[in-house]
Amino acid sequence: MNYKSLLLAALVAGLLPVAAIAQAAPELPASPSQSPMVPAPAASAPAPPAAVQAPADQAPKLPPPVAMPAKIAIIEFEDAAGATNEGQKLVTDLRKKYEPREAEFKTRGAELDSLRKQLKDLPATAPDDQRSKLIKEIDQRDKRLQSDVSDYQSEAQKEFQEAFGKLIQKVGPVAIKYAQDNGFTIMMNVGAEQQGLPTVLWFNQSTDITAAVVEAYNAASPVAAQPPPAPAATTRPKPATTTPHTTTTPHTTTAPKPPSQ
Repeated sequence: MNYKSLLLAALVAGLLPVAAIAQAAPELPASPSQSPMVPAPAASAPAPPAAVQAPADQAPKLPPPVAMPAKIAIIEFEDAAGATNEGQKLVTDLRKKYEPREAEFKTRGAELDSLRKQLKDLPATAPDDQRSKLIKEIDQRDKRLQSDVSDYQSEAQKEFQEAFGKLIQKVGPVAIKYAQDNGFTIMMNVGAEQQGLPTVLWFNQSTDITAAVVEAYNAASPVAAQPPPAPAATTRPKPATTTPHTTTTPHTTTAPKPPSQ
């Protein structure tokens, strides 16, 4: 199962929010000399005792980490999200949405090919203005087509990444809950790659929970499974016409008869 044609492994890291925690220092009260609204303390009033700081060795300590047997779960997270019913429906809906534009691009490409053929078939005696006009039209159409295709690809990719990112955020908690409920202590994503190398070089297939997470997500999702795609129409090939092979009788030379005596 490989779903990386639809997404990048870095997509998860880019979509998972990272919360920044800022701790503000408490505001100190103003001193009597700085605030005219606060009267100065009487001379006979005893000064407040200075705050006593606890020694550094008496500061509260965090509990030490506990070593426990590791039970590692392996998941192809992006593939799992794409294999859910919701992920399949996402791809199907986007494909249907952009089918008319793809058909338009194919039509415009065919028209360009036809113009290029016309230019190629122009006789050498054709007027220069006719040739120049055809070259200019081909160039303008080609540039517009390339620009439109580039805009289309950017738009489709952006829409897919946004929709798939929302799906990933929904599948993540299901994967974590499955790992916790089944006693796993670590979950590693084999789909996340760094510098072209997978983060996990080998694992026992029995620890792969990808399919189980897909099943658990589908069980809780209202999206039904997508129907299988209709088989592509196949045209029956015509029998090849063969030219009957003719054999030529080899030419034989007749030996001359001996002269009669």
